[in-house]
Amino acid sequence: MLIFTLRRLNLFMFTMLLLSILSFSLSFLFPGEQIINISGQINTGPAGIELVALQYGKHESFITQYWIYLNLLFEGDWGISMTSQLPIFGEILNHLPATIELTMTALFLAMVTGIPIGFFAAINHRKKTDDLILSFAMLGYSIPIFWLGLLTILIFSIQLGWLPSAGQISLLYEIKQVTGIQFIDILLSDSPYKWQAFQNASSHIILPSFVVALAPATIFIRLARTSMLNVLDTHYIKAAMAKGLTFRQIIYRHAIRNALVNVIRDVGLQFANLVTLAMVTEVIFSWPGIGRWLIESIYQRDYTAIQGGLLALSSFIFIVHILTDFIYATLNPLARETHRGPR
Repeated sequence: MLIFTLRRLNLFMFTMLLLSILSFSLSFLFPGEQIINISGQINTGPAGIELVALQYGKHESFITQYWIYLNLLFEGDWGISMTSQLPIFGEILNHLPATIELTMTALFLAMVTGIPIGFFAAINHRKKTDDLILSFAMLGYSIPIFWLGLLTILIFSIQLGWLPSAGQISLLYEIKQVTGIQFIDILLSDSPYKWQAFQNASSHIILPSFVVALAPATIFIRLARTSMLNVLDTHYIKAAMAKGLTFRQIIYRHAIRNALVNVIRDVGLQFANLVTLAMVTEVIFSWPGIGRWLIESIYQRDYTAIQGGLLALSSFIFIVHILTDFIYATLNPLARETHRGPR
């Protein structure tokens, strides 16, 4: 496990290094003055620009400028937004928790629905039920997310009036932001209406989380189905059948837990796709997450915000991927082995 951990830490450090280099290079690729692009200080006079240039080492070599940029990143100085003139790091801390809340809820929905359905399809392999589930998975994956979001708002918000169409919580509830994750902040608050606020926040997250979860759920259906079919074809399952165990006992005692391990391995790979879907969904449902903030920054050509947002989102996705690898290695000891070639 030590070697596995060291390998993942080396991969994490190398990936973060590449992300920081990419983020630093964007300031040279964007149109305009490089110092303004990296600092965001567009309303500063010539004297102020020169001070910023000295701060970022503009007159030094590229390596020195990159080293100064890295130090500023670790200090929390990610520049200033060109549109709001607020610190980028503070903007990210304000918007990222809402995206974490939405993506984690959608991931949970996708897993608790897609994985059991995929197992059920594998158990009924080559039957009509299997064909129907695969057809549903193909259809769900093919639906454009922006069209699905607008359709759910039209049906469940406008026509039926069951669920709200925008926002994270009603303006009637004033919840102090502690962690930034709405549900946790509601539970930590001293408001006498915390349970009403909790129900209101739950109703707000249903539609966007469903829209984000649909495509990953269909992928989990296919992954779980394939994993279960591979497990049912192994020798230890055939040995269990030969011992006289019933099919139900084989499924619940042996097949599900081993098939589930293989599905968890691919959760981190699907998380990047899920975050991309969440960015579009946040715009449709006016969800105050970092995806909506980043897309608005692209429209407004806020280059400093684009740099910081891409760096934060990429780091968040990779951290989740690394954590998924650790969970998979904990559940499957074979993944921790050091693979060597033949002697």
